[in-house]
Amino acid sequence: MTDTTLPAASTVAATHPGRRHEHHVPGTVSGLTATGGLAVVELSWRSYRPRHGQLVDHYEVYVSERAGRAGGLAGTATLLGRTLYPHFTHRVGPEPRTRYYSVVAVVDSGARTRSARPVAAVNARSVAAGRAVAQVGEFDHKGLEFALSPDQSASYRTAFPTGVNYRYGSSTPGRDWCYLHPGPLDAWAGRKEHTFTLRFDLSLAPKDDLACALWLIDSHATAAGGAEVTLNDSPVRTLEFRGGATRGSVEGDAARPGTALKPSYYEFPVAAGLFRAGENVLKVRKTSGSWIAYDALGIFARE
Repeated sequence: MTDTTLPAASTVAATHPGRRHEHHVPGTVSGLTATGGLAVVELSWRSYRPRHGQLVDHYEVYVSERAGRAGGLAGTATLLGRTLYPHFTHRVGPEPRTRYYSVVAVVDSGARTRSARPVAAVNARSVAAGRAVAQVGEFDHKGLEFALSPDQSASYRTAFPTGVNYRYGSSTPGRDWCYLHPGPLDAWAGRKEHTFTLRFDLSLAPKDDLACALWLIDSHATAAGGAEVTLNDSPVRTLEFRGGATRGSVEGDAARPGTALKPSYYEFPVAAGLFRAGENVLKVRKTSGSWIAYDALGIFARE
């Protein structure tokens, strides 16, 4: 999450999230909005102002797959997390889905407001929701499935002396794709450019353009740098990465409540004319800056 969060619970009663038979303070959280984007739903609300000198200790954010009656959440609502601030980022998967959100304010005495009236949001459809032509890793805001994850980057030059060379269908992420892609500023990787290569076979060249999805769980905060993406030695895209939290070299789960990781997402078309029958070679060459930390990479047919 992008917020400072406290540990989340699992599920609670939807109509009155939290413990039963507890004291409530007047009012509810107001101004709740939810906006869906690529891989995220962004939530915000007005700061709750308790009476009689009490202070807000934290907010609790809940989600449900269904809307309920009488202004509540249907069935059971999942507690996503607790945050100190009036905003929250829910990281979601590639498929678009409608979700319903509510928020409760908890004051310093432990008393709670009633749950805010739920709002609905639909996240944007990622190209990764299409048919995978070639893929490395899962689009789940985690990089723990990759080699050397979560904190063994010091072994990179021994494990990958010539960079990463991965063949879809026979290679495995835990052995053949490093979680961290170093850049020319990284002394631990030799202060040079590094290329990660994804090889995959096609029985026929596609008639329609495909798409590439590159999701990161984190990047260097001040020197994320850039990369050149090519397919079969033809330029596809020049990427400039957004600064992260500089935590992805030692931490691999951006879906964990309270994480400091700052994921980013890059999706772009790949022209059909660049593909060919037989072997295809996608390369990501880190041309500037420091490291990026992978969530997943893939080529997809839109459906």
